[in-house]
Amino acid sequence: MRQLPYPALRVVEAVVRLRSFSRAAEEMGMTQSAVSQHVRALEDWTGRRLLIRGRRASTATEDGELLAAAIAEGIGRIGAAIDHLQKKSRTTTTINIACPPGFAVNWLFPRLLNFDMDHPDIPVSVSTQPDDVLFETGRADVAIRYGTGGYSGLHAERLLGERVFPVCAPALIASGPRLDAAADLARHTLLADIHTTQKGEPPTWEFWAKETGTSLPKPARMRRFGQSNLTVQAALQGAGVALGREPLVIDALCSGRLMRPFPEIAVSRLFYWVVCPLRALDQPHIAEFVGWLRREAARQAPLPDLRREL
Repeated sequence: MRQLPYPALRVVEAVVRLRSFSRAAEEMGMTQSAVSQHVRALEDWTGRRLLIRGRRASTATEDGELLAAAIAEGIGRIGAAIDHLQKKSRTTTTINIACPPGFAVNWLFPRLLNFDMDHPDIPVSVSTQPDDVLFETGRADVAIRYGTGGYSGLHAERLLGERVFPVCAPALIASGPRLDAAADLARHTLLADIHTTQKGEPPTWEFWAKETGTSLPKPARMRRFGQSNLTVQAALQGAGVALGREPLVIDALCSGRLMRPFPEIAVSRLFYWVVCPLRALDQPHIAEFVGWLRREAARQAPLPDLRREL
């Protein structure tokens, strides 16, 4: 067989089908820049213009439509054959979950033992590698996605909303500068996540200040972390004041390991979603796991009151 550029072929098919580089990037679990690079590479490889990128939508040329239809048919038939083979060889009901590291460490893992004890016949494997959300690879059955939604061609349901507010370890106030009002943040280190580009306004310190009408002072120091679970761990160890994201800090707040020094709360524009192929819920073990996720989200504890007893 010819050495075909299969990743680029899949990307072009998605852009043509969705009429959007950004929506294709979401579906494929990659950046818009990577999508554009794949498209350009395939156009260079074929020597033909395949897509015309517009302000609101992208349209395929005649050559692009022809190629995308062939890709969809070919990959679809291959995918159906692989599904058939996997179902024939599958001897367990293992569920492969792909989700962001911070959500896995701070929300999913503490609850997963309950599922395992209630369902010993349904092993669960969790991956925090973003590429695993590509269901056609067979490495993920269900994914937890963080964003605004719009997962075309997939079953997607909103699992949890997100509120944001400052949090810190009680020991930080007991041994450090006072923290009675937002102005006192000028004497503290602020901890923050590094948010990747995506739709919707990310929940940053500036977002919290704007949404709550708070004047945010220049902090003594700002530390940014590439993963939200590192931000939470830094706050737990008293390294500074973090902008807490509710699903990721709710357990630490309820146990008293973290506290809210201020009452101001902002509602994030982003949500956590359960995403899976459209027919995945026809499988009883996947339907049971998704149902368990819904129940765990529904029973998540409310925010405790401000803790000032030090």
